[in-house]
Amino acid sequence: DGNEYPARLIGRDAASDLAVLKISAPRPLPFVRFGDSRNARVGDWVIAIGNPFGLGGTVTAGIVSAVYRNTGAGGAYDRYLQTDAAINKGNSGGPLFNADGEVIGVNTAIYSPSGTNAGLAFSIPSNLVKQVADQLREFGRVKRGWIGVSYQSVTDDIADSFGLDRARGVLVANVAADGPASKAGLKRNDIIISFAGQDVLDLRRFPRLVANARVGSTVDVVVWRGGKDVPLKLRIGEQEEAD
Repeated sequence: DGNEYPARLIGRDAASDLAVLKISAPRPLPFVRFGDSRNARVGDWVIAIGNPFGLGGTVTAGIVSAVYRNTGAGGAYDRYLQTDAAINKGNSGGPLFNADGEVIGVNTAIYSPSGTNAGLAFSIPSNLVKQVADQLREFGRVKRGWIGVSYQSVTDDIADSFGLDRARGVLVANVAADGPASKAGLKRNDIIISFAGQDVLDLRRFPRLVANARVGSTVDVVVWRGGKDVPLKLRIGEQEEAD
């Protein structure tokens, strides 16, 4: 409605490119609701609203082009919704709605040789936004899990040499002394195939499984060692925030 209000920064998270602001207003403000981004399917209609080139309140429409896209250009935790709705400079931070009027993403990036829309736009899924926002409200920062290992991909040759049925999991290259993994009994050359009840399919998804684990919780881990599955219990540490 054109009114302006003061706002206070509650917290920001550079890794996900999100922040939480608290608006001080004399009356309740209207708001939009988050939907479940896990329900997004390729081909679903979506609508973006933003401020491209200073033209506030611009609405563009398109479809979900891909889900959980890792562009390779962002951080280790990037899993974007990809859309062909026109997203340009000024759309960042704006909502991506589904056909039910629920926010399923926050528009954050485009791929473009020219700097303008080329039909490849990326939104942070709403479920990740909610998770980050909840932690920013509670702690003023995001607490991400850490276990203290370095690791590499499991190739077909590595899987064959270790007697694993197929290429899956991550190969532990090094274990930090006195870290959570060391205390849990993980060893160099273990292949982590399950973490917190979820199969470790490849190298790209493993950092997110660890980061999303609740700090201080104990999770079940299964490693491939000596030709058999070995179950372990691991207590999640907290990742130090990098500059």
